Amino acid sequence: MRWQQGRRSSNIEDRRGQGVRKGAKVGGFAIVAALAALVLTGNVGPLIGLIGGNLMNTRPQQQTSALPDEQEKTAEEFVSVILGTTEDVWIPLFQQKGGQYTPPKLVLYNDMVESACGVSSAQSGPFYCPGDSQVYLDLSFLNELQRLGAKGDFAVAYVIAHEIGHHVQNLTGIADQVRQAQMRTSKANANALSVLTELQADCYAGVWANHAHQQHNILEQGDIEEGLNAAASIGDDRLQKMAGQRIHPDSFTHGTSEQRMQWLQKGIKSGDFDQCDTFAQIN
Repeated sequence: MRWQQGRRSSNIEDRRGQGVRKGAKVGGFAIVAALAALVLTGNVGPLIGLIGGNLMNTRPQQQTSALPDEQEKTAEEFVSVILGTTEDVWIPLFQQKGGQYTPPKLVLYNDMVESACGVSSAQSGPFYCPGDSQVYLDLSFLNELQRLGAKGDFAVAYVIAHEIGHHVQNLTGIADQVRQAQMRTSKANANALSVLTELQADCYAGVWANHAHQQHNILEQGDIEEGLNAAASIGDDRLQKMAGQRIHPDSFTHGTSEQRMQWLQKGIKSGDFDQCDTFAQIN
């Protein structure tokens, strides 16, 4: 990606090294991937958008691996630029629809972080918390992406854009509609709604890529393939297989590898977030 000359966002909050306050409550939902499960247990928890608690089932139980200082500095700058491009994309897209896009803060942290959704571990992966409208990530997740086979800078950008997609859902009211619907249905149906929510965020990430490239010419040869490979690497079916589990579609909360690739690609090709209505299939 051509990102080095891009605008750095001012909406970065650095909490690295701060830890969490003593006595902070650790919400069980903080390490659960399924939005459905969060709602059904009565917790208005984070939209853990990309890997989420699924990651817990595929990795050794150990501390997250920190990046070398120089690599972490570069990663911080990269995240700031990508966040800036999401602002450049979504502000005018909302204006075209007569709305207003309020950019979220992106919080950098190490190991553990406290949000309006509870205390979350870096092992849960990057997540969006609707309670405070902020994205949270530990930069060590770059190593986790490598482990899962999702390599390249566009794979990281896709992660960030996906979480911003959840912010878009929050602003448009989609996230709240999903939570309300999940409270009135079975766990299997709630999981299905969670899948549709995650796939829409994938599509929104594709919309971002389309417009960011139009605005800033950021994409290079091979970037799209990196994003699609990342989407495939974190499908529910692949993660269950990596964990040595039987593939169980009713338990899916993020979508299959094929579905995630399909919706990301749809957003990239169309550049139209009206084309990201994953919920239309159940109407």
